[in-house]
Amino acid sequence: MPLSAISVRQLHHVYGKGNLRKPVLIDINLDIFAGEIVILTGPSGSGKTTLLSLMGGLRSVQEGSLKVLGQELQGAKKRQLVQVRSRIGYIFQAHNLLDCLTAQENVRMSLRLHPEISFEERTRRCVEMLEAVGLGQRINYYPDNLSGGQKQRVAIARALVSQPQLVLADEPTAALDSKSGRDVVEILQRLAKEQGCTILLVTHDNRILDIADRIIHMEDGQLIQNVSSIESNSSSPNYSPALAESA
Repeated sequence: MPLSAISVRQLHHVYGKGNLRKPVLIDINLDIFAGEIVILTGPSGSGKTTLLSLMGGLRSVQEGSLKVLGQELQGAKKRQLVQVRSRIGYIFQAHNLLDCLTAQENVRMSLRLHPEISFEERTRRCVEMLEAVGLGQRINYYPDNLSGGQKQRVAIARALVSQPQLVLADEPTAALDSKSGRDVVEILQRLAKEQGCTILLVTHDNRILDIADRIIHMEDGQLIQNVSSIESNSSSPNYSPALAESA
């Protein structure tokens, strides 16, 4: 049986206090296996981004068990959370690049959590990763001189340069046209498979669902269980129909 990169059991999360308490995640149970590309879909406000931020150690787990890369995040100390985050690559809807830094410098920022890597090695990795996403001629460009698709490629390079075991992506194609969006996810898919990492991608973009080994649907803070398999991916060795949604 493949190893779980993420294991969630009876996860609950609420916002607000007292009469303003609102359940956002309700009894979430989920396994995402090493090497899988999983897409999480659902309407706005369904809890997708909250779940992603909990998995990334960006919010504290309130109730239930959430293990990421073997580390239990419920009650985890700050040092443990930092260690987990250093093994995760993050990609967001807004590329979140620093305008005062070049593409190479933005990518290098991701390696600050890895002091064991020398400056020379960091530079080499950054250049190689930018070349891999097709920006080898723009490593010294500032974000203002890059297109939207190019900025998102820099964000992908930044997420993958540390060779993470897990990539969490929140609406990475939302601000892109169809061609740029497709290019971005295909680059993400190819590089992640080459590095052997797991991808969890939140999206409303139906044009990219075919890259997934599995699609999970969320509504009103709950994962939808009674869904059918994806015919095109049912032969995948990582495929599990238990939480798949028909594309």
